[in-house]
Amino acid sequence: MPYAQDVDQIASLLKQHPTWNAINPKHAARMRAQNKFKTGLDIAKYTAKIMREDMANYDNDTSQYTQSLGCWHGFIGQQKMLSIKKHFGTTKRRYLYLSGWMVAALRSEFGPLPDQSMHEKTAVSSLIEELYTFLRQADAWELNHLFRALEEAENAGDTAKAKEIEQQIDNHETHIVPIIADIDAGFGNAEATYLLAKKMIEAGACCIQIENQVSDEKQCGHQDGKVTVPHADFLSKINAVRLAFLELGVDDGVIVARTDSLGAGLTQKLAVTDEPGDLGDQYNSFLDGDYIEDASEINNGDVVIKSNGKLMKPKRLASGLFQFRPGTGEDRVVLDCITSLQNGADLLWIETEKPHVGQIAGMVNRIREVVPDAKLVYNNSPSFNWTLNFRQQVFDAWKEEGKDVSAYDRDKLMSEEYDSTELAQLADQWCQNFQRDASREAGIFHHLITLPTYHTAALSTDNLAKGYFGDEGMLAYVAGVQRKEIRQGIATVKHQDMAGSNIGDDHKEFFAGDAALKAGGKDNTMNQFG
Repeated sequence: MPYAQDVDQIASLLKQHPTWNAINPKHAARMRAQNKFKTGLDIAKYTAKIMREDMANYDNDTSQYTQSLGCWHGFIGQQKMLSIKKHFGTTKRRYLYLSGWMVAALRSEFGPLPDQSMHEKTAVSSLIEELYTFLRQADAWELNHLFRALEEAENAGDTAKAKEIEQQIDNHETHIVPIIADIDAGFGNAEATYLLAKKMIEAGACCIQIENQVSDEKQCGHQDGKVTVPHADFLSKINAVRLAFLELGVDDGVIVARTDSLGAGLTQKLAVTDEPGDLGDQYNSFLDGDYIEDASEINNGDVVIKSNGKLMKPKRLASGLFQFRPGTGEDRVVLDCITSLQNGADLLWIETEKPHVGQIAGMVNRIREVVPDAKLVYNNSPSFNWTLNFRQQVFDAWKEEGKDVSAYDRDKLMSEEYDSTELAQLADQWCQNFQRDASREAGIFHHLITLPTYHTAALSTDNLAKGYFGDEGMLAYVAGVQRKEIRQGIATVKHQDMAGSNIGDDHKEFFAGDAALKAGGKDNTMNQFG
């Protein structure tokens, strides 16, 4: 509702309650405008529609892909969205990503943990709530500045300026954007997955990403030892997430089905199969094992299944896990993805070992032969050595073309000595174009970096600590941080304002009138920043 209309409506309401006469309708309308979303479910419904529209737009034009950065704290997510609005004027097609890796490493009461689903389940939903709390505060903060400017224009009698600012208020773009939230492997059975999914949705999540690893054996996607589950087990969890969305009225909720099969060589159990060629039989067909002719080849404790019309002893490790045949990863990925899309998933996530457009496209093209509109969420992972990967890709391409690459050592291309070479410059160009190329050629709808702010926090802290505790002293902070904040227009330079001091002052005036004791007077050192 437009601000002026809301003022009139509240004024009419106040007339019905004579004892509310101390309330200024403008103040009430202003506070309403600064609090656009009342609950997490309001946010989930709003952002789910955004994602659905973005997915449809991408289907029509692959240049309309979406992006996000992983954020481990509400403040980091808030500053990211403020920065996006400042530099690009809109938040369209920019999301947030909630990384299970960062929850484990940074948000657990146990302290830093590996990415193995050992952290508290509710830490995930708590971070979603925290992120949206900070994004809602960004709305309130930005609108508060507009309302102060409106009040100033009205007091000065500048009706044209007041009208212009009022239009900015009415057309204000929220900082609330979709969050793609990592539920790992569901933290237990399907019921546990459902219960946690509800918590995440109630906190505001419109999109939940779930992977096909065994919940109690879960490993980071870029580490060894990953164990997958049969399709039926994974589909039961997809159903659990979908029912959680439907129960809570988020009918547009989005499910990302992640497969780790490319790098997973193990399964915890054999799939149930009723007839040759069914889904369970296809899963079991990838098992490594030996075909046998008669019962004398069966040893104590062996497991035997019928596969391809023959008896087979699957290879079972000392851990009790079964092993897949080497070289079957890509075929298993394709089957996983097709099965997930045919059974309720909306988007795919294929965890790969390198950022290679051709490799990703090869799998997606096979999937699209069955599901034509299949599209990916892709992890532009910090676990990849991007510099080395792209330099090696250029090296390999040049070698295949017959170009002389004798001046380069493929295994040592990370070395600084190559930084100014033609190969390194082309590799950087390929890296720069990776997202648009992969979205055009490999069906990637959403590009994310899982844990970039983990690395940026470490890097910036290292730079400050090196200077401040060294010879630079205070200049390390002044030149390396504050001066840059001022000149780049970073809102946090006025940290009291960013934390809500001005909003609090205005509320004090709303509540107590002239008796309000406010913090933002002439002696506030924040005034030094203009």
